[in-house]
Amino acid sequence: MKQDAEASITIPVRGMTCAACQAHVQKALSAVPGVRSASVNLLLHNATIVYDAASTSPAELVEAVNDSGYESELPPPARSIAEEQRRHDEAEAAEYRRLRTRAIAALVCGAAAMATMPWHHTPTARVWLIALSLLVMAWAGRRFYTKAWAALRHRTADMNTLIALGTGAAFFYSLASPHEPYFESVIFIIAFVLTGNALEARARRKTSEALSALARLEPETVRVLRNGVEVEIPAGSLHAGDLAVARPGERIAADGVVIEGASSVDESMLTGEPLPVEKRPGSRVTGGTLNVEGRLVYRATAVGAETELERILRLLRDAQASKAPIQRLADRVAAVFVPAVIAIAALSYWITGSFPAAVAVLIVACPCAMGLAVPAAVLAATGRAARAGILFRHGEALERLARIDTAVFDKTGTLTEGRPEVREFAAAAGVDASQALLLAAAVEQASEHPLARAVVRHAAQPLPKVSEFRALAGRGAEGVVEGGRVLIGRRDLLEERGVELPPQEESAAGETELWLAIDGRFAGVFRLADTLRADAREAVDELRRMGLRVALLTGDSETAARAMARQAGIEEVAAGVLPEGKLEFIERLKRGGARVAMIGDGINDAPALAAATAGIAMAAGADVAAAASDVTLIRAQLRLVPTALRLARSAVRVMRQNLFWAFVYNVIMIPVAAAGHLNPILAAAAMSLSSVSVVTNSLRLSRLRLPEA
Repeated sequence: MKQDAEASITIPVRGMTCAACQAHVQKALSAVPGVRSASVNLLLHNATIVYDAASTSPAELVEAVNDSGYESELPPPARSIAEEQRRHDEAEAAEYRRLRTRAIAALVCGAAAMATMPWHHTPTARVWLIALSLLVMAWAGRRFYTKAWAALRHRTADMNTLIALGTGAAFFYSLASPHEPYFESVIFIIAFVLTGNALEARARRKTSEALSALARLEPETVRVLRNGVEVEIPAGSLHAGDLAVARPGERIAADGVVIEGASSVDESMLTGEPLPVEKRPGSRVTGGTLNVEGRLVYRATAVGAETELERILRLLRDAQASKAPIQRLADRVAAVFVPAVIAIAALSYWITGSFPAAVAVLIVACPCAMGLAVPAAVLAATGRAARAGILFRHGEALERLARIDTAVFDKTGTLTEGRPEVREFAAAAGVDASQALLLAAAVEQASEHPLARAVVRHAAQPLPKVSEFRALAGRGAEGVVEGGRVLIGRRDLLEERGVELPPQEESAAGETELWLAIDGRFAGVFRLADTLRADAREAVDELRRMGLRVALLTGDSETAARAMARQAGIEEVAAGVLPEGKLEFIERLKRGGARVAMIGDGINDAPALAAATAGIAMAAGADVAAAASDVTLIRAQLRLVPTALRLARSAVRVMRQNLFWAFVYNVIMIPVAAAGHLNPILAAAAMSLSSVSVVTNSLRLSRLRLPEA
C-alpha cells in the first residue's frame, strides 16, 4: 500500500443520537477495506475518514454508512466549507425548532393527562389517556420508534432502542392492566426526553459558533467585471483571474491583488489588528476581509478551497471533527452499553417483579452523555481558540499541549520579528563592494529565509539571474551568477569549503553574520540584526509562571543567540544548531522525560516541530512548518503560546469532568432504578439533564476569558 495513495474525506452522517450510534457508524466505516482511520462526530453529525484511495472510494464509504442504518451522501465537489457550514447551521436550526415544538406539545399533553388523574379508572378517562398517548407516541415521539426499528433491522441498538422499549412496554402494559396504568408516564417520558434533546440541540449550536462565524465571513455573491460592466454572480462561480469588485461595506470574496482603486480593509479576522489596512494597486487582499471605504477592483488569485479563509475553516472543521484519545474509553463502553442496559432491565424485572423499575432502567440509562463528553469539549475549546487566533489541528493536539512542561523557541521569525536588516556589509580588501553585494543578493533571491530576504532588500535592483542554485539547509546557499560561483552562509560552511577567512571579530550584541565567498575566495561579511517581538518577554514570563522550562534553539551564532535570549528572559540556549541538530535536541529532551512544545516558523524547524510532543507554528512562516505542527498561531503574537497552553489544560480538565459525570451518573442511576427507587418519569428527566449538563459544562470553554488579540 503506497503512502501517496492516502486520502481524506469528511461526509455527513444523519440519524445519530447517542454514543452507541457513533460507535456503530465508526465500526462500519473501519470495516471497509482500505480505511486507515475513521472519526465519527456525534455533535457535528459527520465522519472524517482517512483511507487508501487505491483500495476504496468515497462512494463506498457513503454506502457503508447507509448500510449501517444511517444516512450519508457525497458532498458536492463545488461546495465550499463555508457553504457546507451554512447549510449545517440551517439544518441544526430547523432541528431545534422541530424538537422544541414537539417537546412543548408533549408537555401540554402530559399536563392534560395529569388533569385526569382523579378519574383514571373511568372508561372515558382511559380512552382519553390512550388517545393522548398514541398522539404523543405517533407524532411527537415518532423519531424514537423509527430509529429504534432501523437499528433493529441492522442488528444494533442505541438510545432510541431504550426509549422505544421503555415507553412501548409501558403503553402495552397499561393496555393489558387497567388497574395499573402508566399512560401519563409514557407521555412525560417522551416529553422530557424531547425537552432534553431540544436543550441539547440549542447548546450544541453554541459550541460551533466559531466555525459558523468564520463561515459567515465568506460572501455568498460577488460582483465581477464582464466587458467593463459589473455583474453579480454566486461566489462559488468566481474563477482565478476574474476581476472582482468590492464596494464600501462589502466583503472581499477571494484572495487577490488590487488592480484599481484605493481603500482601507478591515483584516482583524486574520491579524487581530483593529485598525483597517490601506490598500492600493498592487496590494494583496484576503477573502473574507471587509472593505471599509473606497471601491476596489481586484484580480482573484485564489478562489474556493484555495483561499486563506477556506484553509482556516478546513483546519478548524477538521479539528472539531477529530477525536481526542481520552474518548477511546467512552467508545469502548458505548459499544456494549445498550445491550447491557437491556439485560439489566430484564434482570431487574425478573428479580423484583417491578415493571416500573424495569422501565426506569431503560429510560434512565444515558449513552448520550458518554458520546457528547469529549466532542463537546473539543468543539467548544477549538472554537474558542479560533476566536483568539489559535488553530488546533485535531483533538489530540489539545491533550498533547495540556501535558507539556518545556517550551523551546526558534529565534528568527519566531522569537524575533523575522525581518532582519543588513546593518553593515564589510567587503574584503580589493573586492568591489557593490558588485559583491549584487552577486550575493542574486543568489539569495531564490531563498525564502528571512536573512536572505534582508540581503536582497539591501541590494540595488534589478538583480542578475542565478543558475545552479542550491539551498544548504540551515547553513546558507550557493549558485552561479555572471560566471562566478557564489557561496553565502555561516562561517563554518565557508571553512569546510576551504575558503580562507580573516580572524573572527567580536560582533555587536544580537548581530548575525553571513559570510560571502566568490570563486572560492573570501569576498566579505554581512552583519544583520533582527528585532525581538514586542510580546516575547511577556510570553516567556507567563510560561515560567505556569511552571514551564523555557529554552532557545537556533542555527544562529552563540553571541547573537544569547543576546536575543537575554532580552527575552531565556537562560537556556542552544546555538549554531543545524536542522538535524534541532531534531536531536528535541529528542534528547524527550528521552530525559520532558514533554516538549517546539515553537517555530521555518522549513528548518519542521523536523523539530514534528518530533515535539506538541508543535506550534507561526502562520506567517513556511507552509511545511504549519503542516508539521499540532497548533498554528494565525496571528503573529507569541503571547498566544501561553494562551493556547491554558486553553488546552482547561479543555482536558472539562473532558475529564464530563466523562466522570457521564460514567458516575450511569453507575449510580442504573442500580437505583433497578432497585425500584426511581419513578420512570423522573428517570426521563434525569437522563435528559445528564446530556444537557455535559454540553453546558463544555460551553464554559466557549466563554473562557483569554487575552484577545
